[in-house]
Amino acid sequence: MTQVDTHEPTQDITSVKPAKMTLEEFLENDVEGFEYVKGELIPMAGASRRHGRISVNILRYLDPTVYDNNLGELYTSGASFKVGERGLKPDVAFVASERLDVDEDKGLPIPPDLAIEVVSPSDIHSRVIGKALAYLDAGTRCVWIVDSVSKTVTVFKSETDIKTLTREDTLTGDDVVPGFSCPVELLFE
Repeated sequence: MTQVDTHEPTQDITSVKPAKMTLEEFLENDVEGFEYVKGELIPMAGASRRHGRISVNILRYLDPTVYDNNLGELYTSGASFKVGERGLKPDVAFVASERLDVDEDKGLPIPPDLAIEVVSPSDIHSRVIGKALAYLDAGTRCVWIVDSVSKTVTVFKSETDIKTLTREDTLTGDDVVPGFSCPVELLFE
């Protein structure tokens, strides 16, 4: 396996040359700061303060429902998931309890039940949509694309079941995170 040294203090992560490796190697080593697409390590852009705050708000509102009802586990962008032939790190993810029979010290060899991506102004819209569809194709039951600029949440349940919620709407967990409900506006405070 080719290793990439990302701990060099003067090295910009966006200048790291992607290394060839297999998806299994990526998940085995849970390579920090990268996603895995088409055999390449793709550097993840650093999160802005706004991006981080929105991700924490999502966790803040989701966690009580997940924890109090023993539904499963939540993960942040440090956790890798096998998404088809990709290794992706959603900003926030949920996996139901019955699917958690996996090694805790490695990336998850399964897609999440719920993948949440917080969109930054630098993200390319077509790539974000492509990522949402890749999650669904791999078996993710629901994807939330949280847009920090328009302050909307687009909920993908399939390629044809897509709904955009505004700050005036309420986001629910439907059958993926039963009992979860939160006004969209609270995610952006």
